Amino acid sequence: MAVPQLDRVTDVYRQLVRTAVASREASIAAGLNDGLLELVNVRVSQINGCAACLSTHVPAARKAGVSQRRLDLLPAWRDLDGFGDQERAALRLAETLTRLDDSRERADALAAATELFDADQIAALEWTVVLINAFNRVSIASHHQPRIDD
Repeated sequence: MAVPQLDRVTDVYRQLVRTAVASREASIAAGLNDGLLELVNVRVSQINGCAACLSTHVPAARKAGVSQRRLDLLPAWRDLDGFGDQERAALRLAETLTRLDDSRERADALAAATELFDADQIAALEWTVVLINAFNRVSIASHHQPRIDD
């Protein structure tokens, strides 16, 4: 019996979720914390305009200990002293891997990140960015709508 196309698509999405879970586990094992990873997820989702992913990752960031004030000011992180060196390096790397419009800036962001993170942590950050970008695109293409009212 042939598997309906929708079941195949659903299985692909489940595999993406499994990959994200494995990436989070590898990130934590590499010494990165949930708050930093969620800041990256939120920032990438802001850039891409993914409401569905923001509706998931903003609460996850708060649960991970990121204050609402920091989330409110996240788009202006470059202009604020309140973000630490590791956060700044991770956010810079996330932005350059999301926008992909300036290879020199991407190289500079990676060089700056290597001063603060080891190779495993950088790989984990890069996978975090790649995967949230994938989820953003899936959600946007699929017209996923978050609930507005709680």
